[in-house]
Amino acid sequence: MKPLRIFISSVQKEFAPERTALRDYLHGDPLLRRFFDFFLFEDVPAADRTSDAVYLDEVGRCDIYLGLFGNDYGYEDANGISPTHHEFNHATQLHKNRLIFVKGADDTARHPKMLALIQQAGGQLIRRRFATTSELIAGLYAALVHYLEDQEMIRSGPFDAAPCRKAMLTDLDEERMATFLRRARRARGFPLPEEATSEELLTHLNLLDDGRPTHAAVLLFGKHPQRFMISSEVKCAHFHGIEVAKPIPSYQVYKGTVFDLVDQAVDFVMSKINLWVGTREAGTEVPIAYEVPREVVTEAIVNAVAHRDYTSNGSVQVMLFADRLEVWNPGTLPPSLTLAKLRLPHGSVPGNPLVAEPLYLAKYIERMGTGTRDMIRRCQEAGLPEPEFSLSDGFVITIRRKNGEAAEHVTEQVTGEVTGVVAGVVAGVAAGVVEQVMLAVQGEMKRTEIQAALGLRHEDYFREAYLLPALRAGYLEMTIPDKPTSGKQRYRLTEKGAALRAMVVRSNPQ
Repeated sequence: MKPLRIFISSVQKEFAPERTALRDYLHGDPLLRRFFDFFLFEDVPAADRTSDAVYLDEVGRCDIYLGLFGNDYGYEDANGISPTHHEFNHATQLHKNRLIFVKGADDTARHPKMLALIQQAGGQLIRRRFATTSELIAGLYAALVHYLEDQEMIRSGPFDAAPCRKAMLTDLDEERMATFLRRARRARGFPLPEEATSEELLTHLNLLDDGRPTHAAVLLFGKHPQRFMISSEVKCAHFHGIEVAKPIPSYQVYKGTVFDLVDQAVDFVMSKINLWVGTREAGTEVPIAYEVPREVVTEAIVNAVAHRDYTSNGSVQVMLFADRLEVWNPGTLPPSLTLAKLRLPHGSVPGNPLVAEPLYLAKYIERMGTGTRDMIRRCQEAGLPEPEFSLSDGFVITIRRKNGEAAEHVTEQVTGEVTGVVAGVVAGVAAGVVEQVMLAVQGEMKRTEIQAALGLRHEDYFREAYLLPALRAGYLEMTIPDKPTSGKQRYRLTEKGAALRAMVVRSNPQ
């Protein structure tokens, strides 16, 4: 079989180390060298031809155009166009398969014409950014293997079905699997009995490969999943403005299983957005309404965790701004889906099917591809703009937050009599998680009741981010302070808490 030819663009000095490293890597990798040959301008012998003619002729001969875009634009011809720009345009006109890698995340130092070229490429295809040569090599490897799979030149199962290198059954958490089994039985009628062994559970879920745990098994039930897949974490950041800016007021990197990641990331967002709390007059539970429905936040984050590309060095990023929530994951849509189809009825095409199935069984996701449409519906019902879906360096979901006028709409939607609002600065008191606890507590309540009232799932996060700060600040107290771990323990507002609550609670005339 004739090797596929890769044209590696740019003779700019800033990429000399990367070009050499790519050449050496493609020569040395036993898989890629079977299928690919490549062109480097440095390897062309002296000839009576202009360099521009050589560039464009080689682009025409190649199967894949690999563009390396950095800060420099390069030498400009009489028309003000650089060789790199000519190469990209020529590859586009010839409908070549194009792979574009952009060095660095900061665009401030880029030549204006290079920035325009990057934006031009971004409007046509998915670019990948890299910071180091190793990241470039890893990204190129994943892209070329994906290309071979698309061309049916090689066949392989999904990443989550492959055995996790160096992982053993002892690296899986028995208690996590037992907890999942109980939850799946309650939520979906999972057929295995509660006394089923861990091996029986893993076998039933197809999470073993010749007795070894797969990537999916480690992601779902691993004691320390990030030990084997470093980037399988979620980075959460909260910005007071509408742009990424330092210092970051609140930044967390969450690790753990996919269940932990979802719970912690969702709770992070819910602790930062506005909350409306009602009374118990309409029932035994305190009615709660967030400016963005919890179901919408959860779906966006679960989508990112479940369907991301786990071969990427990138991590899921959850960024909360003053006007929006952005959830980014290093992945893309399957060939059968488009951005437009996400808004229409469509089938479920999970990127990691063995990860997605247990998330479905634990009722984190649905199986029928309804997630994005549910998000749209719930946003409409809450008076929010429809979520935005986009592809750039990955798949991004953007959820717009409420303005002041829309916030009143949420207040009207809370079931029961609305008695309080936490939405920025009320009566001179800054909103925050302590105030959220203060408004949620009515009378004496268990820890689980307060957590449920706030719609939070992760116990450790609730304790560290909500309960303990409220206790330390003196707004909350234990009913049995001498026995903090007592099963009969309850929590109530102190005089200080009651006084502060009176300042922020808005009376609702009967």
